[in-house]
Amino acid sequence: MSNDTSATVTETVPEQRDKRPIGEKLLEVKDLTKHFPIYGGFPFRRQVGAVRAVDGVDLEVHAGESFGLVGESGCGKSTTGRLITRLLEPTAGSVLYRGQEIAHSSRKDLAPIRSEIQMIFQDPYSSLNPRQTVGTIIGGPMEINGINPPGGREKHVRELLETVGLNPEHYNRFPHEFSGGQRQRIGVARALALKPKLIVADEPVSALDVSIQAQVVNLLQKVQEEMGIAFLFIAHDLAIVRHFSQRVAVMYLGKVVEVGDRDSIYLRPRHPYTHALLSAVPEVDVDHADDRERIRLAGDVPSPINPPSGCRFRTRCWKAQDKCATEEPPLVQIGGNTDGHLTACHFPEEPTIAARDEDIVLDPALAAIEEAADKTL
Repeated sequence: MSNDTSATVTETVPEQRDKRPIGEKLLEVKDLTKHFPIYGGFPFRRQVGAVRAVDGVDLEVHAGESFGLVGESGCGKSTTGRLITRLLEPTAGSVLYRGQEIAHSSRKDLAPIRSEIQMIFQDPYSSLNPRQTVGTIIGGPMEINGINPPGGREKHVRELLETVGLNPEHYNRFPHEFSGGQRQRIGVARALALKPKLIVADEPVSALDVSIQAQVVNLLQKVQEEMGIAFLFIAHDLAIVRHFSQRVAVMYLGKVVEVGDRDSIYLRPRHPYTHALLSAVPEVDVDHADDRERIRLAGDVPSPINPPSGCRFRTRCWKAQDKCATEEPPLVQIGGNTDGHLTACHFPEEPTIAARDEDIVLDPALAAIEEAADKTL
C-alpha cells in the first residue's frame, strides 16, 4: 500500500462515520475494578499489596458503534478489554451485556453469549497456535459452539478468508507462512467466525508496520460498516483512534478521566491530561505546528501499587491545588455541556487546543536546556 493510503489513516477524518445512527445500549460497564495481588514476606503466600490495574472504570458501548479507549502504556486499557470479554475475572464492578450481568457469571451462564463477544489480540505472532492450520484456527470457534453453517464449516472459513483479503487457498497453511499483517487478518477472520455483535480490538495494529496498519484499520472499518458490529477499539495511537472511533474515552492510571464524541475530545478537550496527550501527537502540517499548544509533563506515571490520593493526575498537573489531593473528581458533564462529554477534573482546561501564550514545560531539566538555548540565540 502506498504512503498516500497510510496518510489517510493519520490525517483524514471521515465525517460520515459520525452521522451513522447508534443503536441501543449494548455494553454498560460500571465501577469495573481489577487488582492483582502481590505476595511477599514470610511466609511467601502472604499478600503484601496489590497492583490496581483497573480501579473503577465506567463506560458504555452502543450497538454498531465504534468506541475508542486511549491512554499511556500501563494505564489499564488492555486489562479493561480482557475484563469485558471475561478473559480475566473482575475484582469488583459490573459488566452488563444487553442487560445481562456477566462480570461474575459462571462458565455455564456465559456460554450463550460467548459467541457474541469476540476479541482481536495485540500480537499476531503469539495469538495464533503455530501447530494448527488456518482452517482449524478460524473454524475452531464454530466447532466449539456446535455451529454448522450452510455448505459446511470449510466453505464458511474460505469465505471469511476472502472477506479479510486473503486467498481461500490458504486454508491448509500454517501461521509461520504468513507475514504479520496477514496473521492479523487471520485473527480478524477468527473473530468474525461466530458473527459477533461486539468485538474488543486490543491494539490490533501496534505490532505492525505503518503501511500495514492502514490496511488492517481500513479492513476493520469495512467489516464494521458491512456487518454492523460494535467495536471497543483499544490503542495508544491517537491518530488511528480518531480515524476509527465515533466516541473516545481517555484513561489514566486505571481510571477514565474524559469521555466524549470524537470532535469534542480532539478539538475541545477539558481534562489537562487529554490536553497533554494531544499536544504530544506529531504535527504533519509543519506550517501550522506553532498554532497548537505544547505541553511537556514531568516524571513518569505513578505506580499503580500506590497511586496518588484524590486526582491521580495531580502529581503531573500544572493546575493541581490542595483540593485535588483530598477529593477525587467525579466523571461528570461540566460547563453546561449536554452532549455527553464527561470530564473528571476540579479545574478543567479551556475547550481548545490552540497555542498558549507560554508553553507548559514541567520537566526542570528540559526547561533549563530550552532556557540555555534561548540565551544562546
